[in-house]
Amino acid sequence: MQADDIRKVCVVGAGNMGHQISMLAAVSGYAVGCADTDLLQLEKAEKFAATYLPGRVAKGKMTEEQAAAIREKLSFTDNLEEASRDADFAIEAATEKLDLKISIFKKLDQFMPPHAIITTNSSFLVSSLLAGETGRPEKICNMHFFNPALAMKCVEIVKGPHTADETAQVTMDFSRLLGKKPVLLNKEIYGFLVNRILAAIHNEALYLLEMGVASAEDIDSAVVNALRHPLGPFRLMDLTGIDLTYHITMERYQASGQAEDKPSPTIVEKYVKGEWGKKSGKGFYSYETMQD
Repeated sequence: MQADDIRKVCVVGAGNMGHQISMLAAVSGYAVGCADTDLLQLEKAEKFAATYLPGRVAKGKMTEEQAAAIREKLSFTDNLEEASRDADFAIEAATEKLDLKISIFKKLDQFMPPHAIITTNSSFLVSSLLAGETGRPEKICNMHFFNPALAMKCVEIVKGPHTADETAQVTMDFSRLLGKKPVLLNKEIYGFLVNRILAAIHNEALYLLEMGVASAEDIDSAVVNALRHPLGPFRLMDLTGIDLTYHITMERYQASGQAEDKPSPTIVEKYVKGEWGKKSGKGFYSYETMQD
């Protein structure tokens, strides 16, 4: 199969990443089935589509006819078999829980045609943890988008030892057809490229904060104004969710058993307090009073 042969895309997960990836694929001309068992997430995804497309029309980015045609290509359902039936390519964007992803991959392998490629959008879990649960390990790889998926250009394509060269190439080419700039990792490594670099920055920022060297605000300001990052590390952790930072770090620690992989005391404290960032109204910043 070539990337040009892809006609229908299945996205599993209708959360923030899932519904944006679904919209991206529909805007790029593909029929899209987006599945989720959470009816609230499906409702939010429907509302996003009902807002996003008219917004693009209002900005002159597309005509009403184009918006209507895109909406026709996009379906949201709680029936995974319906969403994946006859799909040529799948992107799993479910919660970062290995047991859940294994269950999804088993079902996709059962429902999708033999030629179809199945990818995971996971930012940390490598596809070799999933490929053996299917009858098509050579057609499995990571395809990691960045948030917001509609805007961010980078996509990390990660080959596992099971991934065929053709699968990696089709996934790279498909990413380009979605308007992205993919990067290829020739081997699996925890955290891939971007998150490994980000983790190093975040760990150092947390160390500087905990040692009393500078405030979160001043560390963020230095990173933005000296290194030209769009967001400082603390603002970024607030945006992505301190709870996510905690769970990912704990998963790494549980896998390695190394003390240096434990979440920092600051992250643990904020997680326990429910100060998870923007989603909870408070993290390193207070979102009622924070001034940009």
